[in-house]
Amino acid sequence: MSDLRQRFYIEESPVRGEVVHLEQALQTILAQRSYAPAVQVLLGEMLSATALLASTLKIQGRISLQIQAQGTFKWAMAECNHLGEVRALADYEEDPRFATAESSQTVLSALLKPVLFINIEPDFGERYQGIVALDKPTLAGCLMQYYDLSAQIPTRIALASTAQSAGGLLIQLLPRNNEEEQQRIDEDIWPRLTVLTETLKADELIQLDAQEILYRLYNEEEVRLPEIEKLQFACTCSKDKCATALQQIGIDAVLETLEVQNPITMDCQFCNTRYSFTAEQALSLFGSHLS
Repeated sequence: MSDLRQRFYIEESPVRGEVVHLEQALQTILAQRSYAPAVQVLLGEMLSATALLASTLKIQGRISLQIQAQGTFKWAMAECNHLGEVRALADYEEDPRFATAESSQTVLSALLKPVLFINIEPDFGERYQGIVALDKPTLAGCLMQYYDLSAQIPTRIALASTAQSAGGLLIQLLPRNNEEEQQRIDEDIWPRLTVLTETLKADELIQLDAQEILYRLYNEEEVRLPEIEKLQFACTCSKDKCATALQQIGIDAVLETLEVQNPITMDCQFCNTRYSFTAEQALSLFGSHLS
């Protein structure tokens, strides 16, 4: 059990779900920066949440969660694409409240004027951005409220994280397709599954594998398990993207930068990869060369 996502279905019902576990990818991401304990937990929960939400999308592309706030905590983001590649980053000032690692509630309670964005970016097609109110004690609670009210899809989410591993579970009641389907569905199944899901403990979500979690929760249901999907850390940075960024700021800005920094170096905040451009390489992006 390391980095994986297990989809599941309840037979003869419109219920589907996912179980996510992250270990190596989480540790790789947290090793890039010296994060306070509570921020580590928040990033772990955000990564689990994006991996869960990405599985609900039938697109090629990526989904990200981004928290923006005022005060000592500035922002945090986590992202997952259709290949199961994840990454995350946060920016904040030192705050003694962040020294305690319990749950996302530790950070969320310290935020000033917070906003949570859900960004869906298909490789082809229009982008979508949803805004989630951060008025619940936990990240899972905020996301459940968004799905219940805005998306109007009954959803239950459980998230948990430490600095070593993170886990998440999502279960949804999908719309019924037709009247015949409505008649043969057990109307008590969603209330029953909701109660069972709420019995899941944080340490179980982190420590147990997906099949054990699903057996403990739903062993009296007919659960169908497709193949497990792998998750992994991956960064989308590249020298080509850095070159595009230099072109966007313009040749005058590049010339000014070369006066104080030659070669120009650009560091990726997500993976700490450094890209370097000599004066000749940078100017050639504009069809110019050193004389």
